[in-house]
Amino acid sequence: MTATPSTVVNVGADLFADAVEAQAVPAARVDWRPPMTGTEDDLVAVAADPLRREANERALAAMLDVTATLVDVAPASEVLGLQRGEFLHAGPPIGWERASGPLRGGLMAGAALEGLVDDPEDAVPLFEAGTSVSLEPCHHRSAVGPMAGVVTPSMWMFVLEDQATGRRTYCSLNEGLGKVLRYGAYSPDVLTRLRWMGDVLGPLLRAAVRGADDVDVTGILTQMLQMGDEAHNRNRAGTLMLLRDLSPAMVTSGFDAADVAQALRFIGGNDHFFLNLAMPACKLALDAARDIEGSTMVVAMARNGTDFGIQVAGTGDEWFTGPAQLADGLYLGSYGPDDANPDIGDSAITETAGIGGFAMATAPAIVRFVGGSVPDALATTRRMHEITLGENPRWSVPVLEFQGTPTGIDVTKVCRTGILPQINTGMAGRVAGVGQVGAGLVTPPAEIFPKALARLAELSRGRADARTPA
Repeated sequence: MTATPSTVVNVGADLFADAVEAQAVPAARVDWRPPMTGTEDDLVAVAADPLRREANERALAAMLDVTATLVDVAPASEVLGLQRGEFLHAGPPIGWERASGPLRGGLMAGAALEGLVDDPEDAVPLFEAGTSVSLEPCHHRSAVGPMAGVVTPSMWMFVLEDQATGRRTYCSLNEGLGKVLRYGAYSPDVLTRLRWMGDVLGPLLRAAVRGADDVDVTGILTQMLQMGDEAHNRNRAGTLMLLRDLSPAMVTSGFDAADVAQALRFIGGNDHFFLNLAMPACKLALDAARDIEGSTMVVAMARNGTDFGIQVAGTGDEWFTGPAQLADGLYLGSYGPDDANPDIGDSAITETAGIGGFAMATAPAIVRFVGGSVPDALATTRRMHEITLGENPRWSVPVLEFQGTPTGIDVTKVCRTGILPQINTGMAGRVAGVGQVGAGLVTPPAEIFPKALARLAELSRGRADARTPA
């Protein structure tokens, strides 16, 4: 007589487990998936690389060791060396001919802001000719930009520093939501707001930052994750803590009281204001892990509205790209999927560092903004642990027994499991000038990870050949 098993382990599809449980036998389900198609040989080559384990340990440790401090606010011409006609943008490199609607709209607004044209729509021939203007990714200048990510010489930038090493990163000031330059809008009110930010808000913040005690951005991130923010699409607590740190110095800065009051109202009414500090803080940490030979850790994820690109610690500044995907989420007013542009922005640097979509469990209220459910948020954070090298002990998730956020995306784990990084994001209108149309959830195109893996395998095989006696 055959004994009934006390439990059954089911690997892969749930059909067998469902049938077993229907007969009152417990089944332990293992969510196993085959590696991404065509990656098997490259996975073997990278797994055999003697540098990989130590390199990944070094990369993760270097990232976790960074503390970001807000040290200044200054024009991009001053801190990035941007000259007239030079524009930065989000994502991997791209030219005007392939630029998405929101990126084009942001560039058109930037051209008018800099006085290159009187009307933003007159900027189109300027960019088509390309003789007096140039485009470059923010990442290539140690900067990050949300959504279109357009930075022009006169825009004011947050300056963050790792005071142990002196390394710095930069990000523009946050305009708010809706019809704003970073979503591709360029109407007169957009330009009026940007000019006020350049004439009043930037100089006032510079005086406050220089006159206040050091603003520990990493410390604020640590606290806000305990207060319901995930630091990508929810930054309410972070914005209020920044105001707490800077308000006294703003009030005593000597600026006109009406200007100070307007600035306080603007920041206090813009829950996303802290995002533009969270992003360069994440980049500052991840840049510490760049150029570590043999490491398979992702150090940047970025989108320009046409392409989605990643960079890896062990492959230098090379971009691995694929088509940007359309987010699945909630739309504003009468907008729908046909109105939305594919994913855009450098803000996925937050997920690359282990917050944002990776920390959705710490901010379950985010589902009201990007869609999904609270159980989905918890499951997402748990799932991201399967593709990361470790946890961040600074950034913990109370509802998961204060487990650290999943940190250090590993190209090999993504290829081996087929699990893609989860990003929560705003959605820009696909037509230049429209602005924001919604917010949602998105993943990178799957093919970029096998591309990165193939390059890592090529480098690994090259090192193996160099070690083999002739």
